[in-house]
Amino acid sequence: MHSARNFESIAIIFNPNSTGNAPELAEQLQVKLKDTLPYAPEITLQPTEHAGHAVELARTAAARGGDVLVVSVSGDGGYNEVVNGVMQAGNPQAVCAVMAAGNANDHRRITGTKPLEEAIAEGHVRQIDLLSIHTGQQEGEPLEYAHSYIGFGLTPVVATELEKGSKGALTEMVSVIKTFSKFEPFGIRTSDGKRRKFDSLVFANIPEMAKYATLSEAEDHPSDGKFEVIIFPHMPKWRVLLTALRATTQGLGDQPSVSSYEFTTLKPLPYQMDGEVKTVEANVKVRVECAPAALATVG
Repeated sequence: MHSARNFESIAIIFNPNSTGNAPELAEQLQVKLKDTLPYAPEITLQPTEHAGHAVELARTAAARGGDVLVVSVSGDGGYNEVVNGVMQAGNPQAVCAVMAAGNANDHRRITGTKPLEEAIAEGHVRQIDLLSIHTGQQEGEPLEYAHSYIGFGLTPVVATELEKGSKGALTEMVSVIKTFSKFEPFGIRTSDGKRRKFDSLVFANIPEMAKYATLSEAEDHPSDGKFEVIIFPHMPKWRVLLTALRATTQGLGDQPSVSSYEFTTLKPLPYQMDGEVKTVEANVKVRVECAPAALATVG
């Protein structure tokens, strides 16, 4: 469903200490919007001051009510914070957008249709699905949302290692090889009560991740009311490498598509949401669900 929208206010959120060019891109976007929009919304630059600050800024901007657009000038992790802040605000008229200024930029690469300033000027808003994850939150605590994927096992372990050093193709490759050589599988109890051991378990709302890997052949992402489950059962490391190579060259092909998935952790388990690494405790029932058409977006 598409609708043309004029925005009363536009908040542009960015990390001023970004290793990329987020501050420059944010300033350029503000200038372009002031020059191109046929109406005159309030357009503010809102730099973050610490980890998690983008959630607070986005929640505050969206909670003002009315037709507000919250733009994240960032990579996938920064956009994850903005999406969660907007979802917490509970404003059904709030709209999100992302301008790529990170390392992988998977979401923008897959879902972007035109230059962001053009999309905002046209005001064509569309609804996309999100992934929600329940990791033992108490009643009243906000759920966590992912715009692209949630990964357990090898995915967050590699991500944590990459964050320790500088970005770059060679650095990334060396980090992945070192981490992979030390990686151990993880166990969970599936919804049927069986214990299973995996090397990787990914819930994907888009068909690609980490710039190079094609996870599935689904064509309706991310607005089909379902997500794909990509499972690497525990296997010899050489087979994992071959599977990963297939993902980066020809893709993994069709994958199971579901609207929810449940399992119970056996030990504390790290997981990655759109580049952000978190941890769920042992003996926790984890539930991943599709939140159909939960996010309004332009771009």
